Amino acid sequence: MRQDPRDVYVLEFIYILKFNTAYDVAPNGLLVSVYHLTRIEYGVDQPEEVCIKVFAPRSNPRIPSVFWVWKSSDFQERESYDMLGISYENHPRLKRILMPESWIGWPLRKDYIAPNFYEIQDAH
Repeated sequence: MRQDPRDVYVLEFIYILKFNTAYDVAPNGLLVSVYHLTRIEYGVDQPEEVCIKVFAPRSNPRIPSVFWVWKSSDFQERESYDMLGISYENHPRLKRILMPESWIGWPLRKDYIAPNFYEIQDAH
């Protein structure tokens, strides 16, 4: 079954991206990007919420970016990239947001080994 690309743009007007997060399922397991969407069509007291989980292999975690549908996903996708290494395809500014650019590894992965040094930068 082929999906009409216009369906994604319909979602933009019906659903609001509440937030996007990501997590590591298990050591050497899958990585997950989670999208929480809200629809307020029938009033604020009756919101419809949808949770979409996209699974990606640890060896090459690539997921299409939703930035072009919901601009609010910009920093959230960048944080998931920075902490877990999930690459969001077609994201315009996908780079580290919390860790220094020179940081090696993905700190929130369950198989991450923390370096045995801690450097305090710009502490006054």
